[in-house]
Amino acid sequence: MLKSEIKRLVRRHTEIGILVISLCLVLLFTLTSEGRWANAYNIGTILQVTATLGLMTLGVALVIGTGEIDISVGSTFGIGALIYLWFAVRIDPVFAALLAVGAGALIGAFNGILVTRTKTPSLIITLGSLMIFRGLAIALTDGFSFSVPYKERDGFSYSVLGGAEFLGINTGFYWLVAGLAVLLIALKMTPWGNRLLAVGGSAASAHSRGVRVERIKLSAFVVCGVLAAFAGTLEASKLGFADGSMGRLMELQAIAACVLGGCVLAGGRISLPGAVLGAFVLSSVQSYLVVTGVRPQWFILLLGLIVVFAALGDRTLRRWSLKN
Repeated sequence: MLKSEIKRLVRRHTEIGILVISLCLVLLFTLTSEGRWANAYNIGTILQVTATLGLMTLGVALVIGTGEIDISVGSTFGIGALIYLWFAVRIDPVFAALLAVGAGALIGAFNGILVTRTKTPSLIITLGSLMIFRGLAIALTDGFSFSVPYKERDGFSYSVLGGAEFLGINTGFYWLVAGLAVLLIALKMTPWGNRLLAVGGSAASAHSRGVRVERIKLSAFVVCGVLAAFAGTLEASKLGFADGSMGRLMELQAIAACVLGGCVLAGGRISLPGAVLGAFVLSSVQSYLVVTGVRPQWFILLLGLIVVFAALGDRTLRRWSLKN
């Protein structure tokens, strides 16, 4: 009886696997770091990193839900950060954030239109976008960084946009929680969410039922671009500077977090809470390497191993849950 209930729970909630992994890693890191990992300051730092990576991951998960992929989010993150810092000191931080988010929406629309109109694989389109906008970011900074002096970052707008802490946690994390809540409601309780998953499950079947497949895919790319650019805004507000390399390799971490969280790359099945937990796991691993003195270069190796074993583990767990 208990076994059948566990199987039913696994079938209904794809994030079960990553939740178990998260709890095991927290226990392991706590026991082996001699208090250097499990302390208030370090946990706050992990949540800061999770906030920006998590927002980007939510957008990537939505695109994956439609059966597509967006690997341009790292450069969109960087463009958002640069636009925000450039205009924040010249106009207003809030207006600068809106401009950054608008730029992210345009990049997302650029990707979405090319994918839906040309029928070119999204991997190819977004790979091109990644290089285009990364090159643009490097060209704009010309080897220098955009920055805002620390004394000018003490206003309310900077604080709300990730530049301060509330209850010991960076305000960016509260944006992640709010974004997750809004997207969960949209995914579970609106026609748009049902259509998005239907498109990922079978675009032909969804089209036969009257779903405008191209419009749904385009909207997913736009939301993805918005979230990536806003994540860059929060990171830039926290750090106070950005250069052309900002967001480099974050697209790989976002995809890895989605895989860890139970998102099926073929589309049709995603878990937004699982994707956020995946971002938390990756941030925790990176932090653990730092506090234990392991060279950060090993993180990429571990990232690859985590993705492979997570994919195999998820597949094994799903097969077990489907057996009678």
